[in-house]
Amino acid sequence: MSDVKTRNRPTALFLTPSAEARIAELMAKAPADAIGVKLSTPRRGCSGLAYSVDYVTEAKPFDERIDTPGGTLFVDGGSILYLIGSTMNWVEDDFAAGFVFQNPNAKGECGCGESFTV
Repeated sequence: MSDVKTRNRPTALFLTPSAEARIAELMAKAPADAIGVKLSTPRRGCSGLAYSVDYVTEAKPFDERIDTPGGTLFVDGGSILYLIGSTMNWVEDDFAAGFVFQNPNAKGECGCGESFTV
C-alpha cells in the first residue's frame, strides 16, 4: 500500500435549487442536438470577463461536468479557475430574470454586474 494521501477536489461550482430548475427548463426546450448547457467566461464587458450560458452540442475534454436532476451543466475548462467555489443562482423579479453568480475569485465588478475581474 502506498502512503500517498489524496485530498478531495474542491467543488467547482455550487448550484442553487432555482438554478437547477432553470437548467431543467432550458433542457426541456433545448435544440435536439444539445447535450446540456455550458457556462463560460468570455472576455467582454467593462471589467474584462463576463458570464455566458449557452446550449452545448459536444463535451470538450477539459470541461467540468456537473450533472443536475434536469440536465447537465458543463463549465468551460478555460474558465474553471475563475469560477471555483462560486454559487450559481437563478433570480426572477418583476423586471428581470437571469443567472446570478457569487464568485469568491472576483476582485471587482462593473457597476451593472455584467462583468468581473480576477
